[in-house]
Amino acid sequence: MTQTKHYDAIVIGAGQAGVPLSTTLAKAGWKTALIERVHVGGTCINEGCTPTKTMVASGRVAYLARRGADYGVQTGPVTIDMTKVRQRKRDIVDSFRNSGQRRIETTEGVDLLMGETSFIGPKALELRLNNGETRQLTASTILINAGARPAKPSITGVEAVSTLDSTSIMELDVVPEHLLIVGGGYIGLEFGQMFRRFGSQVTVIQRGANLLAREDADVAEEVAKIMREDGLEVLLETKPISVKQLSEGNIQLMVQTKTGERILNGSHLLMAAGRVPNTDWLNLDAAGIQTDKRGF
Repeated sequence: MTQTKHYDAIVIGAGQAGVPLSTTLAKAGWKTALIERVHVGGTCINEGCTPTKTMVASGRVAYLARRGADYGVQTGPVTIDMTKVRQRKRDIVDSFRNSGQRRIETTEGVDLLMGETSFIGPKALELRLNNGETRQLTASTILINAGARPAKPSITGVEAVSTLDSTSIMELDVVPEHLLIVGGGYIGLEFGQMFRRFGSQVTVIQRGANLLAREDADVAEEVAKIMREDGLEVLLETKPISVKQLSEGNIQLMVQTKTGERILNGSHLLMAAGRVPNTDWLNLDAAGIQTDKRGF
């Protein structure tokens, strides 16, 4: 028989908003459930700010080492051990995540529940715990902090190609020979510059006339200049048309540029064309919750 438990508040998602919100409610006397499907800390700690900045730091060390002679320091050839870069990233992420989880678990009045949930009514949820158990939860206040995940652009042939996203690229154990990046926003540029500094050839494909579409044009132009000075190839007003995986494992991406079609060959393909909300997993219709056309 499915268990039913009532709370004063339920917070869906243990991200950067959900964790302090749940503990603050508990300290105010609300019996609170905090539901998390994967790991405490959300995107920032696990797949965003913390791990990327950790790897950016490794890339900067490589960049400075290669420029040692400019400062009168002879360093010799610089090589990258991606397994050590990755392990350093994992260790720091684990430290931050575990610290956050301990704070939750030692806060009286908060139940941390690991599993997936969806609405079964306006004030009711079904929770499928990671241990296989199913519960029904109710609360007068339910707060959604479900986060987002990488979007996958609609490109002909993409389903048959091994692609990377902003999470999986940080688990590589080799430096890509030639990294193709679809998307010239902050995610694509951060990884582009990072892997260029690790030693990859990098090509950034951006549909718009400028990188960083939400920034002022003069700012975007300066960023493009910096990227090119670092050795990245930046293709503006360029649209991906189709992609296929070649027999030897390389990737062939056809793009439409201002001057016509062009074929790009790379060893790895990173999809960095935005993120989509995780609200589609929550069965929001059962609660009468409406979203905009993007799912927010």
